[in-house]
Amino acid sequence: MTFKALVVEKDASGATHAAVKSLELADLPAGEVLVAVEYSTVNYKDGLCMTSGGGMVRAYPHVPGIDFAGVVEASQDPRYRPGDKVVLTGWRVGETHWGGYGQKARVKADWLVPLPAGLTTRMAMAVGTAGLTAMLAVMALESHGLTPGQGPVLVTGAAGGVGSVAVSILAQLGYQVAAVTGRPETESYLRALGASDIVPRDQINEVVKRPLEAEAWAGCIDAVGGAMLARVLGQLKYGGSVAAIGLAGGAALPASVIPFLLRGVNLLGIDSVLQPYAKRQAAWARIATDLPLDKLESMVTMATLDDLPRLGAAILAGQVQGRCVIDLNA
Repeated sequence: MTFKALVVEKDASGATHAAVKSLELADLPAGEVLVAVEYSTVNYKDGLCMTSGGGMVRAYPHVPGIDFAGVVEASQDPRYRPGDKVVLTGWRVGETHWGGYGQKARVKADWLVPLPAGLTTRMAMAVGTAGLTAMLAVMALESHGLTPGQGPVLVTGAAGGVGSVAVSILAQLGYQVAAVTGRPETESYLRALGASDIVPRDQINEVVKRPLEAEAWAGCIDAVGGAMLARVLGQLKYGGSVAAIGLAGGAALPASVIPFLLRGVNLLGIDSVLQPYAKRQAAWARIATDLPLDKLESMVTMATLDDLPRLGAAILAGQVQGRCVIDLNA
């Protein structure tokens, strides 16, 4: 049986080339569950996987796609039966193991999660890794005492995939959301998701001059990192927390220990890659109940396998708004 997939290969010069090709089931890597993939997404790591020098792929040829949703076609694991709808995020799929940019995928059973009732495979990828990460961030903030009514919650990189879903979830739960963006044209989009305030990126991205500033934010979901994260730490209210997700602004943290010592702030690292099964299942269950699914459509741009090389470059350039969902059968 043949199927289509976006295959990335490296030539003798070290340059990578991505093209849609026909593959056989025998080409797939080992795993207990064969999935007929229906939808995947475009994430920042996918852009790196399609780029020469991106540093994400160790062996070629490679099929990117760090998440996917589809239907079980065959299974050696009793937890999954043919016809079951499943979703996969993390576990280096699309990086070290072939991922979601193919109409078929074979993976380990432990990497999958059954789709909760009320979520279609398309909805699952409208949420995707970005949405799962956003929900994990909300859960982490709440576990450290954040509740509605304590003050505004800041979301940096708000127009991106993680930020968009984070704004929507927080607003649905009754939080006052302040969305940070460097693109004024995204204001109406962010307000439609539930943001009550729009904060220009330059206002938050200034060089830290004082380790503590006026208390402004009850909490923060930070999808940028770097200097912006350092600035936010000094603006948190006493005992506030930052759920830190992305490193688009760099891995260095030019901050002092003073916010941690004098205000008792918390820096919570969120990594969706190696989450335990129970935590992933709990997060997806909350997505099905707490995310306003009617707002998903405003976040979603549909695309095909043929669109992927262009979209990979666009997401690396910061030109993608919301979620790009790939229809594997279009």
